[in-house]
Amino acid sequence: MANLSNCNDDSNNNGSFLKIPKIKFTKLFINGEFVDSVSGKRFETVDPRTEEVITEIAEATKEDIDIAVKAARQAFDSGPWPRMPGAERAKIMLKWAELIEENIEEIAALDTIDGGKLYSWCKAVDVPEASNLLRYYAGAADKIHGEVFKTSRNLHLYSLMEPVGVVGHIIPWNFPTVMFFTKASPALAAGCTMLLKPAEDTPLSALFYAHLAKLAGIPDGVLNVVPGFGSTAGAAIASHMDVDAVSFTGSTETGRKVMMAATMSNLKPVSLELGGKSPVLIFDDADIDKAVDLALFGILHNKGEICVAFSRVYVQEGIYDEFEKKVVEKAKTWVVGDPFDPKVQQGPQTSKAQFEKILSYIELGKKEGATLLTGGKRFGNKGYYIEPTIFSNVKEDMLISQDEIFGPVMVLSKFKSIEEGIEKANSSKYGLASGIVTKNMDIANTVSRSIRAGIVWINCFFAFDVDCPFGGYKMSGFGRDYGLEALHKYLQVKSVATPIYNSPWL
Repeated sequence: MANLSNCNDDSNNNGSFLKIPKIKFTKLFINGEFVDSVSGKRFETVDPRTEEVITEIAEATKEDIDIAVKAARQAFDSGPWPRMPGAERAKIMLKWAELIEENIEEIAALDTIDGGKLYSWCKAVDVPEASNLLRYYAGAADKIHGEVFKTSRNLHLYSLMEPVGVVGHIIPWNFPTVMFFTKASPALAAGCTMLLKPAEDTPLSALFYAHLAKLAGIPDGVLNVVPGFGSTAGAAIASHMDVDAVSFTGSTETGRKVMMAATMSNLKPVSLELGGKSPVLIFDDADIDKAVDLALFGILHNKGEICVAFSRVYVQEGIYDEFEKKVVEKAKTWVVGDPFDPKVQQGPQTSKAQFEKILSYIELGKKEGATLLTGGKRFGNKGYYIEPTIFSNVKEDMLISQDEIFGPVMVLSKFKSIEEGIEKANSSKYGLASGIVTKNMDIANTVSRSIRAGIVWINCFFAFDVDCPFGGYKMSGFGRDYGLEALHKYLQVKSVATPIYNSPWL
């Protein structure tokens, strides 16, 4: 059994490691103001450490989405943001980044109490990444330009890169801060206006970011934050005739619905970053201790609630037995508990629904005939904590090997040859991320070109960079976040032709 760090100690759960911030913003943010929903509906957001309600949040429904779209439309059609020089947009984005850094501890605490994320990780990585994304795309805002074409006809031809318009962003609950700025930053740099719907499980930091955007000088209507449920607010965004593009990150099932709604309305372009069941291939020549650390971090980071998690671990048969023994021993030392505790490595699952889903998959794995090596149970009796769990003797057709569990559950298998390893890695409907652990670069280069996934990590995990495009193959979606490719999602090309004197076109 993994180590438990005061997970059920009342003083700890009430924030003895850090003073819990007062919740300041619970209303919708539309047209530069915090407002109640039209219906007056509110929903509860729950602290997964304690299972207690933190506060109630205004719930956006179709009527609120209509109002927010109208504000964003007005801001795009008549407001200053799309017409502002890129350098001026950049100044405001940079100010927003500064304000985020000034409030880093409060924001990190909000994501910890709302989503069960490690406070230390939020403070060191997630919130700084928000500022990093803003600064990166601010640097691109004044470098958006088209081309002049040399043609065979007597024409002066050039292209313009123009903002696509009003964008709808729908983001998930596992990385509320990073996903907010992964979507908003390039769209803002492009000159778009937008609605952003945070997940109903983790709305607190998004509303705080809206407050900081106002202070930074983002004009009214440019950014609208509309917490609500996918079936109402999300559906209204995806199907709205006056939303020009949608960017969605979440499950493949919901991504289908978003795409269908966009198609059935105004054929708006859609970008989808969806589910994953990422494989890692560990070869005989690997340093076993490093491979164990990498595989465990790959599945237990962020309590397994990560689309790129190394949830399928394939180990070459020459080192399989030693690897299995060591990975189980290491998993039993993994520290689970209050995410404010700096010693803790794994906090609670984000919600009761996700907690119950993970436990149901663990039971399913037992019924399917997989061998439970460690874990498999709730951790403690308060909060949505689950033991780090490892299955072996997993067949490729088992649901625990095919479905995205989105929790701290590793499925462990062996392979013989490089060819068999590649075949197993590709035996999934998903293709988001993958990993290779080897000292042999010939193997690394061969396998990386054969795995069908949007990113391949060689001897590392979670190696993202804002310059590097990220997205999926197969049912993990299409379109790319990060890099300048993400900026281009929010731009469209207009060609302009002018006849030259004595042209036959006159």
